Amino acid sequence: MVTRKKYTWRHPSGRWYVRKQGVYFPIEAEAGTPEFDMLYWQILRGRATEARRSWALLIDELRKSEKWRNFSPRYRQDLEPVLLYLGERIGSKDVKLLRPVHIYQAMDANRSRTRFANYIPVAVSLLAELGKRKGWLDENPAKDIERAKVPEERRKPHLPWSDEAVAKMRQQSAGLPRLIFEIGLATVQRPSDWLRFTWGDYDGETLRITQSKTGARLKFPCTRALQVYLGALIESMEVAPPSDQTIIAREDGSSLTYHTMARVMRNERKRLDIEEFDLHGLRYRGVQELARAGCSDDEIASYSGHYQKSMIVKYAGEARKEMNAIRANRKRDKRGTNRA
Repeated sequence: MVTRKKYTWRHPSGRWYVRKQGVYFPIEAEAGTPEFDMLYWQILRGRATEARRSWALLIDELRKSEKWRNFSPRYRQDLEPVLLYLGERIGSKDVKLLRPVHIYQAMDANRSRTRFANYIPVAVSLLAELGKRKGWLDENPAKDIERAKVPEERRKPHLPWSDEAVAKMRQQSAGLPRLIFEIGLATVQRPSDWLRFTWGDYDGETLRITQSKTGARLKFPCTRALQVYLGALIESMEVAPPSDQTIIAREDGSSLTYHTMARVMRNERKRLDIEEFDLHGLRYRGVQELARAGCSDDEIASYSGHYQKSMIVKYAGEARKEMNAIRANRKRDKRGTNRA
């Protein structure tokens, strides 16, 4: 049986607290352990110092590791805000104090942003495995953590842009929204990569890029529509743009953030009454155009840079089914079996 320490109080849930000057401070450790005693005295003495084996040290070591350098830029970009979050919440805590329940609590606190919540156990797992190699941990507290699911009301498929939506953009849009549209449709890349194209990547006929998510290096011919639009844009400039300036940019030449680009396009889609077609839908429209042109899945992947072909199979398959139906109906009409 655990001997109750002075000034401590146990909540009906089983959690222990220290009462100090009328305030209750939680003890994030199991009663009867050295960690419990350490935190108890830290609270009483007012010295909540950083543990010698803290999460902050593991976060710093992970960022300096070869493993981190080998991650794709996109993966590091996804992990970084989660590492900052963990550093703020548990950075000074001893790594042995973290339990699966704490991870679930953090995920619940971020349930409004499901993607971020699901990266919490991913980041903790990376750090815990590093801690195990250093002998700081025996078990990974993030192992077998169940991922959060996107609520049904927030599950919206990315609709490939329709012919009518494409026509509206080309007939009624101009400036920055039109530029974003043409690059998105023509390059068939992820929206986050549209912002990485620089004028140095464009030679008048082709564009090149190293994808942020996969690290794949791609060089592909531009569509005629994109060549014409970029050519007209260059002619409208008083001086040639610097090679390191992003193609999608503000009037002063500075780069856009993803959120700014998304807002610009959201406002334009709302103005044109085509809100159901989002940025990712432009990429899938491009996949379908390639499929309608007779491209194989491998040919489409060489253009789009898809690492897994599931999305190609889905959206190219829809386009192929549509074309097959059209061809079937033509054959039917040709035989005269569908005449009034």
